[in-house]
Amino acid sequence: MIRIKGIELSLHPLFVLIMLFSVLTGQFLELLTLFTIVLIHELGHVCAALLAGVTVKSVQLLPFGGVAVIEDHGRLTAGKEIAIALAGPLQNGILMLFAWLVGSLGLGNEAFLNYFIEANAIIALFNLLPILPLDGGKVLRAATSVICPYYFTLLWCGRLSIAASVLVVVYALLPLGAGGGLRLNVLMIGAFLLYSNVTDQRNMPYVFMAFLMNREAVYERHLLTGTVASPIVAKAAKPLDAILRLFKRNQYHLVYVLNREGDVVAVVPEQRLISSYFGM
Repeated sequence: MIRIKGIELSLHPLFVLIMLFSVLTGQFLELLTLFTIVLIHELGHVCAALLAGVTVKSVQLLPFGGVAVIEDHGRLTAGKEIAIALAGPLQNGILMLFAWLVGSLGLGNEAFLNYFIEANAIIALFNLLPILPLDGGKVLRAATSVICPYYFTLLWCGRLSIAASVLVVVYALLPLGAGGGLRLNVLMIGAFLLYSNVTDQRNMPYVFMAFLMNREAVYERHLLTGTVASPIVAKAAKPLDAILRLFKRNQYHLVYVLNREGDVVAVVPEQRLISSYFGM
């Protein structure tokens, strides 16, 4: 593990295993190329995050991309998250274009350039799959959070990612039923995705609490832009946590409380509800 300008950069154990395997099979050059592609892919995420004003704590490199740990303190909008997620595959696209231009000029080794383009395409397309924590999964989650409550987004994007991860594992094991060989690389990736999503699903309540505690940034944007508050209508008997689960990511809420007759008896700003929830 190394640290660059406060950002911890490390290799995932899965990458280390593949490195050892490449040495044994004499494919170290291909692995070095893959490492460079993945590093540039992840640097695209890091640069985009820094430009968006987000603090990047650490980056862990995997054979197909990386996992970045960021601290946004509630200031990361859905649009910024989508831009950061797409910045990685964008680097792969740029590298593919560069390799194609080099080949079209008759420079470089044709076989290596073809491998370079193919590796970039595979990494970019795989990362665009709508499975967390891949880039496509982050784009799907961010886009969903624009129209759906944030709790719903976390819950169902996590569940869909777990189901998709199971499908990847099943795909890796399918050849065994036909007497074929095990897709070991796909199995390792599927196992990682499944473990990551199950862990994230268990930590979802803490992620949601962090979302609530950082709502002040949404209130500040609401004041600066003068946007209309999004209403939430709830009966007085509705549990507080059930109301908070209706909060949307980029919207500021006013809660209209109804009595049994359906009359509005109070209009409560979201800060007061959050303060009551945390006992402030």
